[in-house]
Amino acid sequence: MAVAVNEGAKGASPAPQADLELWPIGNCQVSGLMDRRAGLVWGCVPRVDGDPVFCSLLNGESSGAGVWRFELEGQVSATQEYDRNTPILITRLEAEDGSAVDIFDFCPRFERTGRMYRPVAFVRVVRPVAGVPRLKVTLKPMRDYGAQIAETTNGTNHIRYLVGQQALRLSTDAPVGYVLDQRVYRVESDQHFFLGPDEPFSGNIRTEVRHMEAQTRKYWQLWVRGLATPLEWQDEVIRCAITLKLCQHEETGAIVAALTTSIPEAPNTGRNWDYRYCWIRDSYYTVQALNRLGALDVLEKYLAYLRNIVDDAKGGQIQPLYSVMGVAELDETTAPFLAGYRGMGPVRRGNAAYMQVQHDCYGQIVLPTAQAFFDKRLLRMATERDFASLEQVGEMAWKMHDQPDAGLWEFRTRQEVHTYSAVMCWAACDRLANVAGYLGKDDRAQLWRERADTIHARIHAEAWVENGEEGHYGASFESDYLDASLLQMVELRFLEPEDPRFLATFAMVERDLRRGEHMLRYAAEDDFGLPETAFNICTFWLIDALARSGRKDEARELFCAMLGHFTRSGLLSEDMDFESGELWGNFPQTYSLVGVINCAGLLSRSWNTVR
Repeated sequence: MAVAVNEGAKGASPAPQADLELWPIGNCQVSGLMDRRAGLVWGCVPRVDGDPVFCSLLNGESSGAGVWRFELEGQVSATQEYDRNTPILITRLEAEDGSAVDIFDFCPRFERTGRMYRPVAFVRVVRPVAGVPRLKVTLKPMRDYGAQIAETTNGTNHIRYLVGQQALRLSTDAPVGYVLDQRVYRVESDQHFFLGPDEPFSGNIRTEVRHMEAQTRKYWQLWVRGLATPLEWQDEVIRCAITLKLCQHEETGAIVAALTTSIPEAPNTGRNWDYRYCWIRDSYYTVQALNRLGALDVLEKYLAYLRNIVDDAKGGQIQPLYSVMGVAELDETTAPFLAGYRGMGPVRRGNAAYMQVQHDCYGQIVLPTAQAFFDKRLLRMATERDFASLEQVGEMAWKMHDQPDAGLWEFRTRQEVHTYSAVMCWAACDRLANVAGYLGKDDRAQLWRERADTIHARIHAEAWVENGEEGHYGASFESDYLDASLLQMVELRFLEPEDPRFLATFAMVERDLRRGEHMLRYAAEDDFGLPETAFNICTFWLIDALARSGRKDEARELFCAMLGHFTRSGLLSEDMDFESGELWGNFPQTYSLVGVINCAGLLSRSWNTVR
């Protein structure tokens, strides 16, 4: 469904306040976020964790720099929708005189000469559809994290933007002088813009760009056709699946937590983090959700990334996150020239969480890799050599299951033995026992089963809290506070949904952490004080627990309420104000999209009801 935005006053209107009504485009090499007025306001090159040459989203009141925008003279509205089952965005701009243009935005992605063509490039096509539209093009990329507007050189049909060591070249059949001068001009025929590598554009730009558009559309529609979607909420699931795939850096297989950095978790809190990296935890949840839809291409590429991470660790500690290229050091600094989202800095580059100890990562490596021993659809099934490597990860899980860590919420100033981390270590040993048995390694299967049983008993002994009522599991061995990750005990098969211990824990978690239609991660103070927003994935964990514990009608009602908080693009960020419903946190957040896919599959009516 197309979504309209009314521009209001006659003529050029002041730039609205930045918000998360954003529409992702991408090709698994680069990505961009388009705002509600067809402005490319966020985009990094040469990959997702690179320099944000389009940084208007985080440029405070200086939103006219670091942007690529088309605007009609006398513009009064903008209507947006995705081309069906693709990340090709179509925006219709309309002016007060009735003139209008359609803008098609995409990053090329299709197979060419035996490999995937996914250039560091953004493509925009302007098509007049009514009247005599007059258009202004503002193209002002920046460099060095907003330090300065990129200098330019130009020829008769191109403009070079000196954004760093490698320039970007705009090739176009639009009037280059008008683009350079931001001069309003009449659009009388289709115009094509290819902003990409600094090399002469090969072929006729009109013909080539139209070919790219058609092939990109075909690629995505065929990819979606292979998804095993639930009957209900298909549009929502498909959009989330496409966006999750856009969060994979195909060259290595890494999956980033989000496409942005430093969107605050709550206003003026300093909870601004760079999520353009591969968290082992987030990636596990992403491939798990896509596996349920049958998108094995994402799993296969990610498993290759994991094998390299495990090799580099040489049997030692695995970090909670790495760069998309597998780089371990992600020093956290701030970008002084960017004011931040709505001026709420700092804008961070890098993430100090790479130095943290988080023991849940061992389970999150073993669990997706275990599938590769059983799933005969895969092009590369796991081997006995892979099992030997995976056992090294299991050894670390066994060694660290009862040792303090920062936990999945990445506390920066305290460590405890977190129950979720211990359960993930149990899961690592449990799945290794399954794999060993499948491979006929009975002695190894017995070893890993004994270790899993030992951890299981230890968690019950150390994490169970007798509170004078029914008791419950605590978030850590040392204290009785609660966090929403305890609801994952059923998903991980640590407990059955009808287990009285789970039901008692669920009741306590819901009592203490639920806020109406939303769920907090935890209610205790952390390094930055009390949490001020709900964490969207936790709300989906609540929905999951409701459904599994026999409250399915309530789960459906809550799920539909969450769908009502989607952006117009059909997506979610990390956090939500549980009173106003406003979205906060980095966008689009893989965790949140995973929750949509998982809950839709759990709650949907069966296909057998209609066929």
